[in-house]
Amino acid sequence: MSRPPGALDRLSFEIAVALLAGAALILLLAPTVIVLVVSFTDGLSLRFPPPGYSLRWYGELAEAWQLHFALRNSLTVAAAATLLSVGLGVMASLAVARSPRLAARLLDSLFLSPLVLPALAFGLSSLMFFSLLGWPVSVTTLVIGHTVVCVPYVVRNTVAALTQLQPVLLEGSASLGASRLYTLRRITLPLIRPGVLSGGFLAFMASFDNIPVSLFLRDAATDMLPIRMWQDLEGRLDVTIAALSGVLIVATMAGIAVMERLTGLSKRLA
Repeated sequence: MSRPPGALDRLSFEIAVALLAGAALILLLAPTVIVLVVSFTDGLSLRFPPPGYSLRWYGELAEAWQLHFALRNSLTVAAAATLLSVGLGVMASLAVARSPRLAARLLDSLFLSPLVLPALAFGLSSLMFFSLLGWPVSVTTLVIGHTVVCVPYVVRNTVAALTQLQPVLLEGSASLGASRLYTLRRITLPLIRPGVLSGGFLAFMASFDNIPVSLFLRDAATDMLPIRMWQDLEGRLDVTIAALSGVLIVATMAGIAVMERLTGLSKRLA
């Protein structure tokens, strides 16, 4: 029995999409799988497939004090930048989400501009700006720089949550005599909490993994983990970095799973 032309076209289209999706999935997952496998090597170099398997380098990772120092700095900066980004991003979103004014649209574009600007150019310009102010590079400059590039993630997710908020809820609260502050605290913030949490999670990951801004705004006392990993790989192909990458991959996947359960992260990124 022959298929109608429309069914054949639809079937060929579905097969082509499935093949492209499979190729993209393999391209994205293959590097991660390779890193995880190599992290269990018992050899002295980064080779795939490894000559044997062992937990040796995970044991070495526990003694790598330079990586511990850089990790502590990265977590501190990421946590501070995330807190600032959430505070600034939520306030900015409340101001521009429902405003019809041209100024609100311009401010919305301004808040999202760090996602468009070249990261290296922003890092260099930040260093020049702080130099003009006479501020030496430090944790403070790192936090400020990271906050600027992380705020857009909070704004994007919070604005999306605010656009889904029913205006009748706010009008009903006002008609019952509630103040704007009370309405914000008891109605608006609880309803947009998933968007805020999603934006905060993305902001934390963007700060923790940031290289361009950290490259210009750090010093020896504020060594950052991504840059330390890059330097160790560039200088001596340290297999400990593969073990650390394995830990970071597992931690990231766990964080994504938790945020997906709490906020539906994948739907908000769609």
